[in-house]
Amino acid sequence: MAEPAEDLLGYSFKRPALLREALTHRSAIHGHGRSHGSNERLEFIGDRVLGLVMAEWLAERFPREQEGELGRRLAHLVSQPVLAAVAEGMGIAGALSVAPGEARAGVKKRATVLADALEATLGALYLDGGLDVARTFIRRAWNNTMVEQAAPPKDAKTALQEWAQKRGLDLPTYTVTSRSGPPHAPEFTVTVSVGAMSGMGTGSSKRAAEQLAAEALFTQVSA
Repeated sequence: MAEPAEDLLGYSFKRPALLREALTHRSAIHGHGRSHGSNERLEFIGDRVLGLVMAEWLAERFPREQEGELGRRLAHLVSQPVLAAVAEGMGIAGALSVAPGEARAGVKKRATVLADALEATLGALYLDGGLDVARTFIRRAWNNTMVEQAAPPKDAKTALQEWAQKRGLDLPTYTVTSRSGPPHAPEFTVTVSVGAMSGMGTGSSKRAAEQLAAEALFTQVSA
């Protein structure tokens, strides 16, 4: 698995085991008497690496912008939809190891799974090659998304609220409709409603799920 995955990343690992771990979904080790080996720890590291590299890149690219504008740009660039799109475009799903039953259920196509695998891969790149290797990969993989972001985006919840207010509608309401997963890796599904319209989002926290639900509904009403 390591060599084809290395081709996707354009980097040769000195410790291929790191890449294998990054591309191992927790379902692949469940029931095998193993308490570790999935990509969750590397995901934790990769999330921090991505945030640092993106903050550095944004400060460099937009020297006149202040914290609020940079923060909105950062939130978008590290959001689950963007991570999933980058991962999908790279073909990470094909290199991801999941349990056979989960594979049949299409888990490799889930945005949460793709985003987590990409963050874990960033963690593996950082641990194997250092910050420069991770930075080079991130700037290449996110280049188009960065270039396309001409103005600081509004976060989805703010955009949806402003849309509702302009039309004299009630403010959006958010409801947690389900929660699943183990305590250390929960998954929340939130539904947002404005009048008779609604949108749904699933994320690793209530806040992330709310943003994804707002994004889904705002995309729907502004289409």
